[in-house]
Amino acid sequence: MPESPKGDLKFDDTALTVAGDGAPVVLVHGMGLNRYMWDGQMPPLTASFRVVAYDLLGHGQSIARPGPYAMDNFVDQLARLLDRLEIKRCGLVGFSLGGLIAQAFTLAHAGRVDALAILNTGYDRSADERSGMIERLKITRDAGHGATVEMALARWFTPDFAARRPDRVETVRRWMHANDPAAYREIYRVLVYGDRPLSDAISAIRCPALVLACEEDVGNSPEMARRMVRRMANARLAIVPGLKHMGLVEDPDAINEILVPFLAGILDSRG
Repeated sequence: MPESPKGDLKFDDTALTVAGDGAPVVLVHGMGLNRYMWDGQMPPLTASFRVVAYDLLGHGQSIARPGPYAMDNFVDQLARLLDRLEIKRCGLVGFSLGGLIAQAFTLAHAGRVDALAILNTGYDRSADERSGMIERLKITRDAGHGATVEMALARWFTPDFAARRPDRVETVRRWMHANDPAAYREIYRVLVYGDRPLSDAISAIRCPALVLACEEDVGNSPEMARRMVRRMANARLAIVPGLKHMGLVEDPDAINEILVPFLAGILDSRG
């Protein structure tokens, strides 16, 4: 059997990193970010798993096009990537927009997902919960996505972390500004409305699922996570105290001590 590819790679329209050995775990990042947002999760994950982190279409080093974009584009991207890597089944971890994509992929390809982790992801938003996102979508159309970056950083990081680690916040700021403006506003629309068709559909997800929220993440709240867990037959809930949306960057250990055992408990037993 040929050795599995490792390192930084480019397949067709997708840039990715493959590291570690073991059962496959695939990481799907959030809106405006890239595969390097998982740097705090890579060491403990690659110690046990073959980890694939990739850039979504229109993000990082993957291909950007003006659009339109739909959820199916991202589901298809992930399916093609798994085929190219000859991964038949995996643990799938999605953050924010990536969490929506992970749900949609699991519904479309249930036989390929052994364990599903949904991190800091919105669910079945009410009109009030969606209104801020719609306003930011309007700003991206009228003034460009750069006008929303500082608002995002304030929602994503606690003030204490921003004061202690301005370098980490600056890295995320650079990632956000580097996005292609036309692609960003089209993909942001997928984020704004992508939870709607999933709200009832996820009741069909049967694989073990972890739904994790950070206590201070107002846009992807613990209450949304609770509602999501109630909708799925085989889901467990984790609420991480004291963190905002980017808790997995701000305090990786707090996330890893929940995420890694969840995946290990399922994927290790798969054999």
